[in-house]
Amino acid sequence: MLALLAAGLALAVAAAAQDVPAPGSRFVCTALPPEAARAGCPLPAAPEEELRAAVLQLRETVVRQKETLGAQREAIRELTAKLARCEGLAGGKDTMGDLPRDPGHLVEQLGRSLQALKDRLESLEHQLRGNVSSAALPPGDFRELLQRRLGELERQLLRKVAELEDEKSLLHNETSAHRQKTESTLNALLQRVSELERGNSAFKSPDAFKVSLPLRTNYLYGKVKKTLPELYAFTICLWLRSSASPGIGTPFSYAVPGQANEIVLIEWGNNPIELLINDKVAQLPLFVSDGKWHHICVTWTTRDGLWEAFQDGEKLGTGENLAPWHPIKPGGVLILGQEQDAIGGRFDATQAFVGELSQFNIWDRVLRAQEIANIANCSTNLPGNVIPWVDGNVDVFGGASKWPAETCEERLLDL
Repeated sequence: MLALLAAGLALAVAAAAQDVPAPGSRFVCTALPPEAARAGCPLPAAPEEELRAAVLQLRETVVRQKETLGAQREAIRELTAKLARCEGLAGGKDTMGDLPRDPGHLVEQLGRSLQALKDRLESLEHQLRGNVSSAALPPGDFRELLQRRLGELERQLLRKVAELEDEKSLLHNETSAHRQKTESTLNALLQRVSELERGNSAFKSPDAFKVSLPLRTNYLYGKVKKTLPELYAFTICLWLRSSASPGIGTPFSYAVPGQANEIVLIEWGNNPIELLINDKVAQLPLFVSDGKWHHICVTWTTRDGLWEAFQDGEKLGTGENLAPWHPIKPGGVLILGQEQDAIGGRFDATQAFVGELSQFNIWDRVLRAQEIANIANCSTNLPGNVIPWVDGNVDVFGGASKWPAETCEERLLDL
């Protein structure tokens, strides 16, 4: 029995040794015909599921890339529309009187740039179709390339828009400077015409003139050359004629450092005439906007802030506590026809006086009621001892002009 088992083991080892290829031997592969496969030698099955999944993934990638391209094309259309609006602004007509300037070269350059951008966009679309059909680029790389190129196109469009905006700003600055120069020249011409019309000679007397402020603007005004000393009381009188509505505006204003409303007489809008001292207000019962000459006087003293208002020689109002114990500060600027929001400037056209002014005088005391009545009825000529009304003490600007004034008696007939 043991002999038989040993003989079988020896045969098995010999058979295994025959199955192991000798060193240096080769395998030979021979193609089998389909009949042999059907006869019992089957071929391995193709990975159909894997191929189907790859095709679906490729289709989804193509769809996403098309959607991305559509979104980028929409963004380009929006930028093109914005650029077209800028083009319209740059090539439109100025309705504010700016100088005309031909923007044809800008529009032509913009048209060429837009055409070049459209051509590049079409090239990108063709490239997209070729890439999708050949699958030459991986989806991520293609998307990155497309976004990079569309970003470059967007930056080019934005640069063109910025160039147009800069050009428009430059044109506006140039026309603004030209407008200011034209207004300055016109004002100088009006001043010269006024001088020629009155013969550029002295008036009959130094005080026989009036200042005309025909328009409600922020650049017509008169300026008194002298300034005020420190005052503890004053009387201010003037003749005025105005039919402006609503409100005659500001016949005069005095501003000092730190206080633009040191002394102001103003009728603004539908409010009554107001006297401001150190920005404190008193309403005056005066009515002068009937187009006739009127003689106006206001008095004030720092003691208890007492004030009085006179019209055509008659006292119409009085009061107290108007900036009591406040001295009028010296060294300010006295303006005729405008209310100052800063010393000597920052005028507001809505507060400008429209009409004529004459015989503007300031005294450093409270005049008696009889003195004021004598001035108003032309029985006394009493120049101000602080600010007298003389031609050499008043300058006019912005188209305001000086004219020979009616006599006091002629103004009385107008009442």
